[in-house]
Amino acid sequence: MKVYCILSDERAFHSRSPVMFSTVLRRQGINAVYVPFMVNPPNLGPAIEGLRVLNIAGANVTAPYKETVIPHLDVLSEGAQIIGAINTIVRDGTRLKGYNTNAIGIMDALRSLDYNVEDKSALVFGTGGAARTVAFILNWLRAREVWVAGRNIDRARLIVKEFNGRAIDSAALNGLQLPCAIIINATSVSSPDESEDLAMLAEKLDTPFCELVIDLNYGRRRNFWQEMADRKGIRFMDGLNPLAFQACRTLELWTGVKVPPQEFLNALHP
Repeated sequence: MKVYCILSDERAFHSRSPVMFSTVLRRQGINAVYVPFMVNPPNLGPAIEGLRVLNIAGANVTAPYKETVIPHLDVLSEGAQIIGAINTIVRDGTRLKGYNTNAIGIMDALRSLDYNVEDKSALVFGTGGAARTVAFILNWLRAREVWVAGRNIDRARLIVKEFNGRAIDSAALNGLQLPCAIIINATSVSSPDESEDLAMLAEKLDTPFCELVIDLNYGRRRNFWQEMADRKGIRFMDGLNPLAFQACRTLELWTGVKVPPQEFLNALHP
């Protein structure tokens, strides 16, 4: 039996990936299990070494380690090198290779909505690995302009320097009208309980031309991004669809088995 896992901090225990992958693995007749591992930041290096020692067949990596895990890997795929963040580790003997299937997952999720970002402006919240991935794929899909908003303006500037766009301090968005057709939340915050400040900012956003709001998170009892979209009559998608689409790519990297995205979505909505 093979073992696959997801690495994160305490958020590993809130991820839907273990349920989703375990269900798909079972239905596909693959003799494997998928488990969550909580790793404290000082122990990330030993945890990656543990993948080799324990013969873990493959791993997902999520916040807050999508960028900081890279120095502990042996090699990166071309896409992961460009993006500078990974979410999937493939083990080949003792060699660990990092991939980014999040970018393709977001692209596939947009296509599932029949939504084309070409020549449209986008506003991305966040300055971590998820935001880097979003900025990359929006530019790949030929968005006209990508604004990256965050509290850490230096990190926002670094992202737009690499992937084009404009950096803006999220606090500066108050009272500023942006001609954005799509808003994507790539922070880890979606509930007022997690950040009252960001919830108030989302409520006051002035984006009269917005057509779609995507929150890469999921599972919140209250989601102020969804509330904002509902209030303005804008289409909304949470992170479960992108999760399912990237999982298809991840499973194929691990096993060579191609499973339709709907199988992963069915596992999330039994």
